[in-house]
Amino acid sequence: MKKGINNKKMTVINGNHFSDLEGFYNEVSELFMNDEDWKVGTLDGFDDILYRIDSDITWKDSQKSRENLGFDLTKEFYENKIRIGKPFNIELIQQKLDDLIDGNGQTLFEILVEIIESHQNIKLILD
Repeated sequence: MKKGINNKKMTVINGNHFSDLEGFYNEVSELFMNDEDWKVGTLDGFDDILYRIDSDITWKDSQKSRENLGFDLTKEFYENKIRIGKPFNIELIQQKLDDLIDGNGQTLFEILVEIIESHQNIKLILD
């Protein structure tokens, strides 16, 4: 770990290590959960582990991640949830899919960035 601003630890998420959401979850599980016997597998789970982190984050090769976790993968992500059905809120997910298709919705990359930035104790640097 490098030191970031204010001598705080700096953790690097490397966009070259993954090209899909499962790969992202594996990357952050390795970075933040070495001592745990479970791995991140959901957006909520990712949000939850950030409460325990005392580190700033640099997302290296974030442009590659922005493309990989962009429109196509996000559309597939929502379509899979709709296909699975319960326990997912199909109406809500359909609305998110419709918003995405209309150009108003967030991609998975944007959702992940928003989750990180919602934690005021973590400074995110997109590199």
